[in-house]
Amino acid sequence: MAKYAFSAADAAAPVGPYSPAVALGGMVFLSGQIPVDAGGDVVGDTAPEQARRAMENMTALVRTTGLGMADVVKTTIFLTDIADFAAVNEVYAEFFEPPYPARSTVQVAALPKGVKVEIEALAIRS
Repeated sequence: MAKYAFSAADAAAPVGPYSPAVALGGMVFLSGQIPVDAGGDVVGDTAPEQARRAMENMTALVRTTGLGMADVVKTTIFLTDIADFAAVNEVYAEFFEPPYPARSTVQVAALPKGVKVEIEALAIRS
């Protein structure tokens, strides 16, 4: 089974040796998306602003693979402050419709570039 890598021109380039998305069979694994623009600059100061940009990056990346956000079945949100959970949740909900993906949210000590939010996902090609 062949493995294919994807990236999106309007989303951030990787900050390390990894692919933004990898498709294998019917599964598409999306690396954690942080709130940076195509030039690598952090977008937003607050967790909700950063969550919006991370979700916009994810949406662009999902589309690059030929899928849509409705094909996302699992996400993980990493927050540097769990107190931002409710505010980030409101932004996150704007990008999905029921049935929502399964999800985990965890607090972490730090994220790349000092951002407050990172979101990764798994999508399935039906």
